[in-house]
Amino acid sequence: LYFSLPSPNEAECAYTLFVVAIFWLTEALPLSVTALLPGLMFPLFGIMASKNVASAYFKDFHLLLIGVICLATSIEKWNLHKRIALRMVMMVGVNPAWLTLGFMSSTAFLSMWLSNTSTAAMVMPIVEAVAQQIISAEAEVEATQMTHFSGSTNHGLEIDEGVETNERKEKTIPVPGYSNDAGKISRKTELEKNSGTGTKYRTERDHMMCKLMCLCIAYSSTIGGLTTITGTSTNLIFAEHFNTRYPDCHCINFGSWFMLSFPAAIIILLLSWIWLHWLFLGFNFKEMFKCGKTKTAKQKACAEVIKQEYQKLGPMRYQEIVTLVLFTVMALLWFSRDPGFVSGWSALFPEYPGFATDSTVALLIGILFFLIPAKRLTKTTPTGEIVAFDYSPLITWKEFQSFMPWDIAILVGGGFALADGCEESGLSKWIGNKLSPLGSLPVWLIILISSLLVTSITEVASNPATITLLLPILSPLAEAIQVNPLYILIPSTLCTSFAFLLPVANPPNAIVFSYGHLKVIDMVKAGLGVNIVGVAVVMLGMSTWIGAIFDLSTYPSWAPTISNETMP
Repeated sequence: LYFSLPSPNEAECAYTLFVVAIFWLTEALPLSVTALLPGLMFPLFGIMASKNVASAYFKDFHLLLIGVICLATSIEKWNLHKRIALRMVMMVGVNPAWLTLGFMSSTAFLSMWLSNTSTAAMVMPIVEAVAQQIISAEAEVEATQMTHFSGSTNHGLEIDEGVETNERKEKTIPVPGYSNDAGKISRKTELEKNSGTGTKYRTERDHMMCKLMCLCIAYSSTIGGLTTITGTSTNLIFAEHFNTRYPDCHCINFGSWFMLSFPAAIIILLLSWIWLHWLFLGFNFKEMFKCGKTKTAKQKACAEVIKQEYQKLGPMRYQEIVTLVLFTVMALLWFSRDPGFVSGWSALFPEYPGFATDSTVALLIGILFFLIPAKRLTKTTPTGEIVAFDYSPLITWKEFQSFMPWDIAILVGGGFALADGCEESGLSKWIGNKLSPLGSLPVWLIILISSLLVTSITEVASNPATITLLLPILSPLAEAIQVNPLYILIPSTLCTSFAFLLPVANPPNAIVFSYGHLKVIDMVKAGLGVNIVGVAVVMLGMSTWIGAIFDLSTYPSWAPTISNETMP
């Protein structure tokens, strides 16, 4: 490798990239520890000064992440996420197909704003309790000849402490913060079974229903994260890399990303719902869309358990209302900063164009969570009078720290350092020149190859590590073949989240797999179909609405042009 590259700096940077890639793929070291290697190796190889490498480890992305975590901390602290999930499920009804779609919709919505991992960890106990309630209700109805639920007991929906049935006991440790797709799951599971044959189900259909509901939660938590820049770390990594490499573009922000990804996520979610329902329960349109029919006993029982859990939350509290208001304000400010089709509020500061970004909004709202009081702290005076002496904010710094994923912050910083080193050493330009012969292929084929490559790698490597590793390679490729970089980077970024095949592919998969209903082959069969659907929808989007939003048919002026003299 050293002698095939034209300069020592390029060879040394390539060696660093190779070492980091191997360590990320094998996880021989924790991902965040491996991300620190560029800070060690670049100065020693003379590629970048230590102070320049260090500055790459904290960028605009990290300020945005801090603000988002403040919001996520308050949402989970005051149980607003549970209220949203249960309310959305109550709205769609208790027909098994619509119930599944309700869970998928609420999970996807929560995953737009919370981490994929914590969303799956929060929703799964609810789903498990509902599934067990359906099974037990049906058994009781048959035993009593569908007369009444004499002495029936709700097998419990202990959301905060896990679910316990006569077949399995599960102990969970809460998943902190924005752990997203990187690293191991901070959740320990112990399964105790009554017999050596494993978990028993009344009928095969009951087992299939449990499999269906588990996979719906895993996949919808990942699909929902596609929708917003802050929904998953891979989106954030792409946005920071793109805006750093192409500072004159000003085309990737919260609003533009939502416009391109929301239609794709909706289509993927609906098609995945149809695919999973057909795979495990069959798909009877007549049964699904029947109206005005009397609900079955098990459907009534299912509706009752969801209603009871919603009632346990009580009326909406002051803290939830304030959190919801701040959440809405943050989303509106993100959308309206620079929507593209009209002037946004950033136009109010014409003397400082481009200074205010999405991270500015996130920090503004994030700081308010530490300022707005949640409740008054009182004390009793010697005279017996109760007086207020202080207040408790919506979130405390200690609570924020428990949610803040510092490992992701360091991992992303390492990716930025790698990208800067590739630029400084000239390795990016060399890679682009070597890949320029691919320009003879049709653009759609290049996109398909890169999407399938990314989707394959992300099944065995963490999503943030995959996108961090490939962005410095794919960007020079687009420049070398004179294709709009967005044409290759957007589908590659979206496909990085398509880790649906294996339990170890991402944390939501592992969480639902731990409940004991699934086998690996179930996830492989289901995930393969969802992967195909995802790649197909992304390819469709690039040739339709995404292409229209960004005008991908021409090579943009904001992207660098590689002169013919540098081409091999």
